[in-house]
Amino acid sequence: VAAMALALGEGGGSRLRRQLESGGFAAGEYVKQLSQQSDGDRDLQEHRQRIQALSEETAQSLKRNVYQNYRQFIETAREISYLESEMYQLSHILTEQKGIMEAVTQALLLQADRDDPTLGARRAAAADPFLPLSAKEAAASEEGRQRTLTTLLEKVEGCRDLLPESPGKYLVYNGDLVEYDADHMAQIQRVHAFLMNDCLLVATALPNRRGAYRYDALYPLDGLAVVNVKDNPPMKDMFKLLMFPESRIFQAENAKIKKEWLEVLEETKRNRALSEKRRLEQEALPRPTPTPPESTNPFEDDEDEEEEEPSAEEELVDLSLEWIQELPEDLDVCIAQRDFEGAVDLLDKLNEYLGDKPVSQPVKELRAKVDERVRQLTDVLVFELSPDRSLRGGPRATRRAVSQLIRLGQSTKACELFLKNRAAAVQTAIRQLRIEGATLLYIHKLCHVFFTSLLETAREFETDFAGNNGCYSAFVVWARSSMRMFVDAFSKQVFDSKESLSTAAECVKVAKEHCKQLSEIGLDLTFIIHALLVKDIKGALQSYKDIIIEATKHRNSEEMWRKMNLMTPEALGKLREEMRSCGVGNFDQYTGDDCWVNLSYTVVAFTKQTMAFLEEALKLYFPELHMVLLESLVEIILVAVQHVDYSLRCEQDPEKKAFIRQNASFLYETVLPVVEKRFEEGVGKPAKQLQDLRNASRLMRINPESTTSVV
Repeated sequence: VAAMALALGEGGGSRLRRQLESGGFAAGEYVKQLSQQSDGDRDLQEHRQRIQALSEETAQSLKRNVYQNYRQFIETAREISYLESEMYQLSHILTEQKGIMEAVTQALLLQADRDDPTLGARRAAAADPFLPLSAKEAAASEEGRQRTLTTLLEKVEGCRDLLPESPGKYLVYNGDLVEYDADHMAQIQRVHAFLMNDCLLVATALPNRRGAYRYDALYPLDGLAVVNVKDNPPMKDMFKLLMFPESRIFQAENAKIKKEWLEVLEETKRNRALSEKRRLEQEALPRPTPTPPESTNPFEDDEDEEEEEPSAEEELVDLSLEWIQELPEDLDVCIAQRDFEGAVDLLDKLNEYLGDKPVSQPVKELRAKVDERVRQLTDVLVFELSPDRSLRGGPRATRRAVSQLIRLGQSTKACELFLKNRAAAVQTAIRQLRIEGATLLYIHKLCHVFFTSLLETAREFETDFAGNNGCYSAFVVWARSSMRMFVDAFSKQVFDSKESLSTAAECVKVAKEHCKQLSEIGLDLTFIIHALLVKDIKGALQSYKDIIIEATKHRNSEEMWRKMNLMTPEALGKLREEMRSCGVGNFDQYTGDDCWVNLSYTVVAFTKQTMAFLEEALKLYFPELHMVLLESLVEIILVAVQHVDYSLRCEQDPEKKAFIRQNASFLYETVLPVVEKRFEEGVGKPAKQLQDLRNASRLMRINPESTTSVV
């Protein structure tokens, strides 16, 4: 270091830097040479000043570079965030466009199949690997599928009765998955999923039997929705299955297997829908009616006339209108283009047209086609309300999907999905709050976020479900569960961190004030927040009571029964003000000459601490805490009363005994009435226990010639 310092002092900064950066620099040789050339201590001091100046300049340069790099890093991170958001929006738009193109392609293929039935048959034969090309191949394929299904039934216990062996059922895909909790993302269990052409079977592994499973659940593909879950390390390679009214999250082994699951599930659902559509179209084709044999029954003509009367009514339903013929295709286009209002308008128009018409066979076939589109539309609307969708935009962002579900007669489902969506939004908003150093500041933010979200949700709920009074009970239940989530976050920050009683009282006061905002919409949840907080508040009161009792006992153990000397008039004035704020109005009669107070430090400190405890506890008060607060006050007062009683009995010095009696008089005749009065003002009714304690503790008679006193 000395060699570098001397080198830096030689001949200017640039030359020194070049010299130090050279690979052949020898510190020892340079110091030796510099020592020989220097004139003494003065030259070395000058070198030292140069080194310090160069060091400060280098430090400032480093600071500027670090600050500049830090700003560039922040700007780069912001640009990356914007780019990520734009890429996510672009991906969402591309996904929607892909769905629209697939729907349009499907509609065109169906139209081509109607125009040329042989073309549809050839295409189905090429697309479906299981479509038989010959009787021999059909028998072999059917036998293989049946064998696979039989093997499945042997592996899974408890599914033989629930999964009957039908000729058209076969296994498509299977694999191991890990199930996670949808709310807390905690691992639940390992499962094995079996995907068949019409349903999904979920089974759990038996612990002691390798390759054997136990039945867990069976979901038809018609009511199953598959949702990709965005990777959020360490949670990745996940997808969600939505089955009204529940949802489950599974994790694949890697990204490749997850992609295979998503693709095969969508493909199987699509094939299932197409096969069901072909089956309905085949059933709708007119069948030739067999010619009845000629009969010589003379009454047959009358019977035929009676049988033809209903068919005459059936012919009254005109389904040849252009908009009815194109209705299924129009519904497909509306669903693909996310025109939910247009789709529901078409359904309302059809229901109004068929409202008073008889139910004939053509009407049933039309209803079957339309019902399939209604299921697809419902699935899309359910996905729009799922918590996995973007939660931005507030409650109004869900109004479109909710209103259309209500028009479809799905009020209960719309209510449930709306409340689940808002619960996830509230939970996300609470999780995104930064935990500040000041507890009260965090509680202000927490209450603002939660109660504002609750109020907005209530107003939106009242707007969306104005004509569905039966859904309001579900909202009340949801509000209670949301309040429990809020109280968990509130208690974790306020009570679990062992904040002071004054801070806890201020935080509870803030929560109560925000809770009163809900009365604007006729919703009062104050009793719920009281019921959820009563346990934590009881614990805080008892903990603070124990602290006061320990502090009082410690002061009692060091009590010398001497008057207080506050030394300065300012200190005396400050004590007078503190006593006045505690409710002690006659404190001046206990002050003496100069700066003396005719009370002991222990009694004065006890008075201030007890009144402070009472004031903070009254801020937390509600009826469920009445006995806890009253018992805590009695315990605290008894510690001081018993100490004074014991001192009166044991003290022999007449002067000290008179001083103790003066402190006892202040305690019994001034402090206890103030406590009793303030408690009655804060609670609204007198406390009999405090009255009994004051009456029993009043100084009645003291025998100066004895060591005992009656208190």
